[in-house]
Amino acid sequence: MRKGLLLVWVLLFLQAAQAQTSVKGVVKDNKNNPVPGASIAIKDSYDGGTSDSSGKFSFRSTEKGEQLLVVTSIGFKPFEQKIKLEGTPVVLDVQLKQEISEMTAVVISAGTFEASDRKRAAAVLDPIDIVTTASGNGDITGALKTLPGAQQVGESEGLYVRGGTAAETKTFIDGTLVNNFFYSSVPNVAQFGRFSPFIFKGTVFSTGGYSALYGQALSSALILESIDLPDRSSANLGITILSANAGMQHLAKDKKSSWGFDYGYTDLAPAFSIIKQKQEYSKAPTYHNLDANFRVKTSKTGMLKYYGYYSNNKLAFTTPSLDSLGYLDKFGIGTTNIYHNLSWKDNIGKRWKMSAGISYTYNEDNLHSTNQTADKQDVILYNGLELKKFDLNSKGNYFNAKLVFDHKWRGLSAIRFGTEFNTAKEKALFTDYAGTLLHYNLDEHINALFAEADIYATNDLAVKAGLRAEYASLIDKVNVAPRLSVAYKLGKGTQASLAYGVFYQNPERKYFPTGAGNPIGFMSASHFIAQFQRVLNQRSFRAEVFYKKYHHLLKTGIHNYRESALNTTGYGDASGFEFFWRDRKTIKNFDYWISYSFLDTKRDFLNFPFAITPNFAAKHTLSVVTKKFVQKIKTNVNVAYNYSSGRPYYNIQYDGFNYKFNDRGTIPDYHNVSFSLNYLPFIGKKNPKMYGVYVLQVSNIFNIKQTYGYNYSFNGSRKEAIVPPSRMFIFIGAFLSFGVDRSDEVINNGL
Repeated sequence: MRKGLLLVWVLLFLQAAQAQTSVKGVVKDNKNNPVPGASIAIKDSYDGGTSDSSGKFSFRSTEKGEQLLVVTSIGFKPFEQKIKLEGTPVVLDVQLKQEISEMTAVVISAGTFEASDRKRAAAVLDPIDIVTTASGNGDITGALKTLPGAQQVGESEGLYVRGGTAAETKTFIDGTLVNNFFYSSVPNVAQFGRFSPFIFKGTVFSTGGYSALYGQALSSALILESIDLPDRSSANLGITILSANAGMQHLAKDKKSSWGFDYGYTDLAPAFSIIKQKQEYSKAPTYHNLDANFRVKTSKTGMLKYYGYYSNNKLAFTTPSLDSLGYLDKFGIGTTNIYHNLSWKDNIGKRWKMSAGISYTYNEDNLHSTNQTADKQDVILYNGLELKKFDLNSKGNYFNAKLVFDHKWRGLSAIRFGTEFNTAKEKALFTDYAGTLLHYNLDEHINALFAEADIYATNDLAVKAGLRAEYASLIDKVNVAPRLSVAYKLGKGTQASLAYGVFYQNPERKYFPTGAGNPIGFMSASHFIAQFQRVLNQRSFRAEVFYKKYHHLLKTGIHNYRESALNTTGYGDASGFEFFWRDRKTIKNFDYWISYSFLDTKRDFLNFPFAITPNFAAKHTLSVVTKKFVQKIKTNVNVAYNYSSGRPYYNIQYDGFNYKFNDRGTIPDYHNVSFSLNYLPFIGKKNPKMYGVYVLQVSNIFNIKQTYGYNYSFNGSRKEAIVPPSRMFIFIGAFLSFGVDRSDEVINNGL
């Protein structure tokens, strides 16, 4: 009986084997490399197999007739082929094509540092990084100065990038241009940016070669994207020796809308009473800041966002006069700034997206300048010095609008195009020492059209090509600017990029009305950039070489007692190389980055007698930033070192016919070591009602003497070093939140 059953099973097995068809072959990619782990199957059946490490596969199928073979693998497009199963072995060579996806595709990044939720491969600094960089003082641009390309200029606000002035870097929020991003200028005292880094979810710092969507920036663009809906409702409270702020964010129950506000007040008088300042303040700086926002999810893909800001600040101080020994120079300023930004993004059809934004800025400055006696009495000093006595009231209204359409092709390839409109209306009332009133009015319009395409040939090769055209009413000129970037993936996390672009910018409005009848045109710069980048396992390395050629830079002269535009015959160039290294992996709970820049630049512009290195450009710049979280004491320790080689200084005097050097030289090298402690007492506690961080920050902890340049007397016979208002500054504060615990976010970002 048993032998009979065994014989039956053997016969059945042989019959089934004869009814099966063998399917085998090899799976390779388009570079002829084997694809392991690919899934091979007969559609709508249970028959199939998986490729081995050499790409080979083999299986048997009981299906008969014409069938559809399907081959799939992550990162590749599905492969389908009809085969006939008739008992004869089927042998196949399968070639899979790469699926172009954001997870694996090369990132076009030449000239750009980016931190956002969209371009993880180039992520550098996020809001937590910015506020915890010891030398950044909680300021966006302060932290960005630790990246290659940016100069360590301490006597004036703004980002000086690769040999360009601060005015050659423009800032954009949600696509639209921001006017008066910094607090209004004060002589020899750098001002901070107006906006908190925590209102932004994405930061793109382009040191050159940026997108055709942006313009009117000769050297650099800082592109900021505001946050969307909060995770939950929350409140916050901040208390320091110098300031206090409070605010809240409310999320609707359906989680489709939110609103919020924040108010802050700052008075630096307590600090200045303890830490001696170079200036003697009769009115220590005070700031009132109020901002508000709402966000509405208009559809599954749409978001409407509003952000509004109000600021009022005042200060006044005196410094010993270089022109008249025993007298004082007094300066005072009061500023009111209002900013509104409304943006909307949504899908408007299959593979189509629209982005629209408008912004409005109102800025009013009231300046007062005079001489005083030693006992603080106003006085008018003649023999040319009477010009120091003046009042200036300036008002500016600025409107920006941008509309962008985006259409996606296959994979990540896309084309985008749109238009932009900017207008500026400025009025200034100048009152001189004799009470004479002078009016200056300026009305400027800039219209732009742009188009740009992202072309992904494969996951390894991508091209971005763009064209931007602008018309400027102030100079009645038109420009057309091409942009081109190419990126090639060399391996996992490694790529090389090239970028080229032409960039145009109007001369600064402060030099208008012009002082001569000569035509004024656009200033321009051509950028050439080559980059190597590797981002892998929480380690980042990038190196760039660049060359910039400047054309038609502004030249100025004296007209009606003020420096005015003469022509745009200036020129110059800038070249150099940079590298950046960041490591969050090697040492547990330790994060550090090192950046270095070499810059060789000369330019003939403004009142320069010929092409020279500008006084804001250092040949060597180095930053080392370290962050260590000590879990036992719930404290983060941050240390930053900043260095730049000595910058040149000049005293250029007008002799009635030409500009000539009265004095020139090089300032000492710049060194700064800053230190901060951040204590998070609520980490590890169960269900606390309050969360927060306590901060101690000290700048220039070794009290190193720093010199930024020199001031000269009216006739050039005396000079005085421009130095920081105080060598060392100490900040102590507590920042509390209710409803949202950000401790994990702080730790995960290295604090």
